[in-house]
Amino acid sequence: MPIITPVTKILGIRVPIVQGGMQWVGVPKLAAAVSEAGGLGILTALTQPSPDALREAIRETRKLTSKPIGVNITLLPSINPPDYQGYARAAVEEGIRIFETAGNNPGPLIKYFKSKGCVVVHKCTTIRHAKSAEKLGVDILSIDGFECAGHPGEDDIGGLVLLARAVKELKVPFIASGGIADARGFAAALALGASGINMGTRFMCTVESPIHQNIKEKIVASTERDTVHIFRTLHNTARVFKNKVSMEVVAIEKRGNAKFEDIKDLVSGARGRLVYEKGDPDIGIWSAGITIGLINDIPTCEELLRRFERETEEIVSGLNKVVFTGESCPVSGRAKL
Repeated sequence: MPIITPVTKILGIRVPIVQGGMQWVGVPKLAAAVSEAGGLGILTALTQPSPDALREAIRETRKLTSKPIGVNITLLPSINPPDYQGYARAAVEEGIRIFETAGNNPGPLIKYFKSKGCVVVHKCTTIRHAKSAEKLGVDILSIDGFECAGHPGEDDIGGLVLLARAVKELKVPFIASGGIADARGFAAALALGASGINMGTRFMCTVESPIHQNIKEKIVASTERDTVHIFRTLHNTARVFKNKVSMEVVAIEKRGNAKFEDIKDLVSGARGRLVYEKGDPDIGIWSAGITIGLINDIPTCEELLRRFERETEEIVSGLNKVVFTGESCPVSGRAKL
């Protein structure tokens, strides 16, 4: 049976699974594969060196799929901010009508996208920020729990509680992000009121993912204990893979009074990109969620999404076995549901 939710209807996709925007990973090959498989593939705008390069990436993706695709634009603190408006304008002019936004002060971008008739999915790590984004007119919210890779915010609240809060307080549909890499997580998110899920780390470990095979195999071999938080003392927490570089960053922060200048060479994006290109997990910092403890294979995106659909249906159907009504309750003295 198809999984039909408000998200599948708004985005025009078959299964409510969104590939998160990931630096150096959200490229045409992966985004097209996710969309072709029935989900929503996302191109990461800032992976491209310029708005014109993003145009070319969109065109390349269009050659690989005719199904809906989206573009992620994440606004992060920077000494030299990227040309966010340029990236946004280029994507709109290339016909993109679905955008994932995240980060600081997204209001101007959201206003621009809505003025162009676009659908906006905004990622938040707190309910208060989600409610603010709702007032700005976003169509879908992505609720990002503390389990996620990348930036989980500073409140340290897991997805289980965030989603339960979201269903009570939000008016627009929302998807669950962070901590989901299998059908049980998908089914749990739906049970908690989400209209779909957003996955990053799980899509890193697929055949079409652009990262080096060694890194995919490293993810498969790792457990949920193999990530660590950096930038905690700088109040810009990020969850990354636990390696020599990230542990050196943690050690510097533990000394006290650390400044970004003390660690900037260790955490440079150029070094992180080399991890994916060279296949050495210790060259630099790279993002990974605790879902690495749930990933044990490297399927195609098509195989992965078909598996999610099939297993989620089996899990939901199986829940009927634990729900009893009236005289069918087999345990004497138990309350009958």
